[in-house]
Amino acid sequence: MPTSSFVDYIKIFLRSGKGGAGSAHLHREKFVAKGGPDGGDGGRGGHIILRGSRNVWTLLALRYQKHLFAGNGESGGSAGSTGANGKDVVIEVPLGTIAKDAETEEQLCEITEDGEEKILLAGGRGGLGNLNFKSATNQTPRYAQPGEEGKEGWFILELKVLADVGLVGFPNAGKSTLLSVVSAAKPKIANYPFTTLVPQLGIVSYRDNASFAMADIPGIIEGAHEGKGLGLRFLRHIERNAVLLFLIPADSNDIAQEYEVLLNELQLYNEELLDKPRLLAISKCDMLDDELKTEISKNLPPIETVFISSVAQIGLVELKDKLWKLLHE
Repeated sequence: MPTSSFVDYIKIFLRSGKGGAGSAHLHREKFVAKGGPDGGDGGRGGHIILRGSRNVWTLLALRYQKHLFAGNGESGGSAGSTGANGKDVVIEVPLGTIAKDAETEEQLCEITEDGEEKILLAGGRGGLGNLNFKSATNQTPRYAQPGEEGKEGWFILELKVLADVGLVGFPNAGKSTLLSVVSAAKPKIANYPFTTLVPQLGIVSYRDNASFAMADIPGIIEGAHEGKGLGLRFLRHIERNAVLLFLIPADSNDIAQEYEVLLNELQLYNEELLDKPRLLAISKCDMLDDELKTEISKNLPPIETVFISSVAQIGLVELKDKLWKLLHE
């Protein structure tokens, strides 16, 4: 997807609808001298609803709609008729969207499934009509309830990409190349850091028509947890991945040290990330012979490792097998 079209963070003002007032109407009819109360209830105000959609990948549409208001409920009528409910506002969001209160940053809800709906702001209740207040001692109440006010406030919608496997590595480690080879995704690829500026998602085909989703997260650098580089802007996307695939190129000066730096950045951002299953892939191994692979293997960190080359299509079947196993353990 184009860089300019990917929006994963939006601050938006929302207001639910006001409830309609109840009616204080008294029944009037020819030959009926003293009709009793027949005022109906007011309709409820419209809700603000979040709905998950697998066809939406970004919060871009909300960039141009920073204020959304639901409809107000209508007043009750005569003959006990209830007023119409206010029109709901349904906001379609990508799977993995979290809603927070902008002031307190309290998480209010999250959307993870297609078609899932959550009421972010409930509309005000409609007022009761005078028909509800009739009693033996008060046969002709001439009053009714007003409708409840709607709710309003600033909210933050934040997208965390949902994927089975998340690619973790320094800029220019070959993550985009790997994703383009094992899936139909077409991320931008070039020989300089930070080619990838937005998360890319691809579906990886596996045996017997099975598949899993892989996300290319923009490169991490040392200090990313403090916001350096692309920092906090994209570290949050790693939180939603089931398995983490660390990618370090074979021509790295110190593979074990790079792995520790990456692991440390994830830990400083969120310690729970270390509980996820992990796999290390040494990329660009087409320039290694067996002797060099053996030498490199002596100094690898204590984690299951596979040597791959995206360009030469080396080790990709083994990589998929190991990822599939981790996903289903």
